[in-house]
Amino acid sequence: MPFAVTWISPEARRAAQDVLASGWVTTGHQTELFESEFAAHVEAEHAIAVSSCTAALELALRALRLPAGGAVLVPAVTFCGAAHAILHAGLRPVLVDVDPRTATPTPATVARAVVACGDPQAMMVLHYAGAPAPVAELAEAAGLPLTHVVEDAAHALGTSVGDRSVGSLSRATCFSFYATKNLPIGEGGMVTTDDAELAVRIRRARLHGMSADAWRRTLPGGRWQYTVEEAGLKANMTDVQAAIGRAQLRHFDDWQRRRHALAAQYETRLAAVPGIEPLDVPTPGRHARHLYVVRVLEEYATGRGELVDRLAGHGIGTSVHFIPLHHMPYFRRTALMPLGGLPGADALFPQLLSLPLHPLLTEQAVDRVCAELARLTPRRAAAARKQVSRPARPRSVMVHPYSEGP
Repeated sequence: MPFAVTWISPEARRAAQDVLASGWVTTGHQTELFESEFAAHVEAEHAIAVSSCTAALELALRALRLPAGGAVLVPAVTFCGAAHAILHAGLRPVLVDVDPRTATPTPATVARAVVACGDPQAMMVLHYAGAPAPVAELAEAAGLPLTHVVEDAAHALGTSVGDRSVGSLSRATCFSFYATKNLPIGEGGMVTTDDAELAVRIRRARLHGMSADAWRRTLPGGRWQYTVEEAGLKANMTDVQAAIGRAQLRHFDDWQRRRHALAAQYETRLAAVPGIEPLDVPTPGRHARHLYVVRVLEEYATGRGELVDRLAGHGIGTSVHFIPLHHMPYFRRTALMPLGGLPGADALFPQLLSLPLHPLLTEQAVDRVCAELARLTPRRAAAARKQVSRPARPRSVMVHPYSEGP
């Protein structure tokens, strides 16, 4: 049972073939259509298609025009690409500790990080696993306006904070279309914003800073001349990717319903397994269910590493999201950390385990994962469980758009 499976719909395969036969395969009309349709989907004014979410984060930070070397707050538990984006934009990451129950920073951990850097210029907010993060609350704790917040929504297509879709909450939101994401293309990313000038800057910077791309120069009436006024990247999306993305987007709501149903099944079955705890949700809203992450607690009496190996031995793939940034030598050299370290991230990391979750997963497969987790529970933990009743855990309020009722 693989941890993740990528499915490219028949419509997407045909769309890619049509582009390949068209004679124009790089950034062009299909990319423009995908941008328009995606912006409407997340209720944003503008969307700019790029080569990856990492490129999207870097381009968004560059477009903020922050002072060189400026401090940018970033969760300690995130993908390394997020910190690379900050560094490649000429800025400095400041690591923010997380609450081990949610894997997300809190206003208190943000305040500690602010003390470490003195005056942050911007903040990167991650919607970890697809759970809604309290964007405005974290920005307030940092003393920053939402104009200086970039959301890392690599997991969060389909997430809402309260009743607002992720994609239009802050100055810029960055999405991923990597092979395992909720909208899989294989590679690719998108920046959404309601700021027209920011959109112009990012659109220009994604292709070397050129004033006109090849598509526009070759349109009827187009001219070959262009200029470059500031630094840019080679980070554009191709029409092949965009055509796949447009077709995949038509399946998105159905895939999300499936993810929610499977996550609900996990939650029900794992409630009976001592020492395996799903993460709490940081703030009310809609969860995108990109990942189903649990904490392997001491009560389980089998460490996360051993459990991964034992599940693999039974043919069940798992993963870990993520290795904290300060556990990597490069970021220990290049990032700032709060005085006293990052105890929340350090406590959480040995517990983190991501279970299989994707739209092609069957109910029988989820039952099998949960049964193996229950079977691998050491007898001493199960015996102790019978002696001590487990108090109910408080849960954050969630909006469930794909089922009736709360």
